[in-house]
Amino acid sequence: MTEPRLKTEIRVGAHMLRARGAGAFATVARKGDPDAGAVAVKVYLGPGAARLFVQSRDLDGHLIWRDPFEEDAGGEETEARVDRWLEREVAIDPDLWIVEIEDREGRAFLDEN
Repeated sequence: MTEPRLKTEIRVGAHMLRARGAGAFATVARKGDPDAGAVAVKVYLGPGAARLFVQSRDLDGHLIWRDPFEEDAGGEETEARVDRWLEREVAIDPDLWIVEIEDREGRAFLDEN
């Protein structure tokens, strides 16, 4: 039996509430498909540094978060590199949502939603 899927718009809203409720600045930088768009979360870490997490599904259909750069450096990237990655991804997937978070502790608030 497959699990019910929440609309992306609802999942993004919950993500924003979690981040803001914890004292972080969070904004939707780009809206994608409200029903089934993928989500990318960019976490601003300070001058010129950022991390990126992209939501996808595992082989069983469960939502997971992955770092598209994890094999390169395993963490912090330049903000410009993250932005270039997002630009290329939007060209491929125009339904992509982009959430940007600025948090003193560098949290992405990736609880499953």
